Amino acid sequence: MVLMEDGGEKLLVTDRDPEGLNNIVESSQILEASHICKELPPRTVGHTWRLAYSTSRHGASLKSLYRKVGATDSPVLIVIKDALDEIFGAFLSHPLRPSETFYGTGETFLFMLHPRFKCFRWTGENSFFIKGDLDSFAIGGGSGHFGLWLDENLYLGRSSPCLTFNNCCLSETDDFRVMELEVWSFS
Repeated sequence: MVLMEDGGEKLLVTDRDPEGLNNIVESSQILEASHICKELPPRTVGHTWRLAYSTSRHGASLKSLYRKVGATDSPVLIVIKDALDEIFGAFLSHPLRPSETFYGTGETFLFMLHPRFKCFRWTGENSFFIKGDLDSFAIGGGSGHFGLWLDENLYLGRSSPCLTFNNCCLSETDDFRVMELEVWSFS
């Protein structure tokens, strides 16, 4: 939020771009933050983005990802670049962790960043937001399909239309290979 003066009146203006946007983009191998910033929930505005996990820096392991984000209670942004150079991911209302059941809130959404930008918000059909297992994690679900699913090596993934978000397949093909994965938290 920025305090501005207009003809003697003080106005409080919400700036949807995060502070240090250039630093975020420079730190990222794949994130194009400008589009996604406008879609984030209001509670993330004014918070500093922190790269909590990256396959290129921390290795490709779901257990490592859980350890890196386990200490935060911040929402997280997962960004994936696949072997076809498509970029997509999910905003999670709560950090990714192993769980017996689905958890999270309707703030959670799926998105595509490149080659085209599109967000898929909660439909209200079900509450299958986030599910973490030791051998995989899933975002969104219904009728046996996950909006986004990744294996324990963070190498193989699948995206399918699901009832939670009424999304299309996020990648060009249902099954994809992960070339880079980043998880951003807000502190």
